[in-house]
Amino acid sequence: MIYRECGVFKATYGADMAIFPIPLDRWGMILILIVGFIGMPFLASEYWLSSILIPFLVFSLAALGLNFLTGYAGQLSLGHAAFMAVGAYASLILYGRYEVPLLLSLLGGGLVAAAVGTVFGIPSLRIKGFYLAVSTLAAQFIIEWGLTHWKWISGGVFGTVDTPPMQVFAWPIDTPLKKYYLVLCFVVLLTTFGKNLVRSQVGRAWMAIRDMDVAAEIIGISLFRHKLLAFAVSSFYAGVAGGLITFTYYGAANIEAFNLMVSFHLLGMIIIGGMGSVLGSFFGGGFITLLPIFINQYSRSFGTVLRSDLLACIELIIFGGLIIFFLIVEPYGLARLWQTLKEKLRLWPFPY
Repeated sequence: MIYRECGVFKATYGADMAIFPIPLDRWGMILILIVGFIGMPFLASEYWLSSILIPFLVFSLAALGLNFLTGYAGQLSLGHAAFMAVGAYASLILYGRYEVPLLLSLLGGGLVAAAVGTVFGIPSLRIKGFYLAVSTLAAQFIIEWGLTHWKWISGGVFGTVDTPPMQVFAWPIDTPLKKYYLVLCFVVLLTTFGKNLVRSQVGRAWMAIRDMDVAAEIIGISLFRHKLLAFAVSSFYAGVAGGLITFTYYGAANIEAFNLMVSFHLLGMIIIGGMGSVLGSFFGGGFITLLPIFINQYSRSFGTVLRSDLLACIELIIFGGLIIFFLIVEPYGLARLWQTLKEKLRLWPFPY
């Protein structure tokens, strides 16, 4: 009875539909936000802020976008990293060349990625499953080729566009802590918006299409509007994540940072974390971000420092093995395991 629901009364419809209807969940989220905004600068070093927490938050945001498309709407995508690249270059051009404020540039990069993602989502109206996966894979190669060979955007095949110094309301964003706060604010706002979106009429329509699109169309759900909306929202999140990772982590836009392996990693994040779960996107993002560090530290405990190429191979082996394991044993990922743990705590110590 650690996780208590007994004694929680809801007298209004709003209280019943709250995101966190149980006080323990609500206070837990408040504690996480306090640690994230106030405690983390005292708990984490600059290395952890710049090399662990920022990529964890950004890739979790990108995985959340893919989860909207694949986990909630049931539309498989293998080219999500390409939409991150579109958002990265678009935000960089808006901020660096046209001097659009940084926050608007990042959102503008997301909107450009949403427009491109909507175009590549049009085939989903006629095809699905394996054929849709192949068409999104084609999007990855087409966008990569276009960005690489369009010199006005990327500077050419070997071009790398450095990010200019960042400013928000004339306040320079030049330290790992300031970059962390910039990323954290975007992640909190977009996660809150996304959580409410999947609980709205749009989210319920996506889930109906995912479960059986023919039945959804029969009951009056527009497949055309909701499928394209899923691609647009998913690509918007990917575009914002691409802009954030370029400005706050890479420091330059390069198409190699958004290759096909990144798309596979994002898909692996939502498989391991949990499809159709907002929380699962963060579980998967954290797991994939911390996996290389865990392997390295584990090897050092035996007095061995692994070579970088060997470490990369071990990561891929464990990554692929975990995807197979979760697909067979627990298709709903770590989010489902967390849900099971809460159900156990609900009854503990009297499981009968």
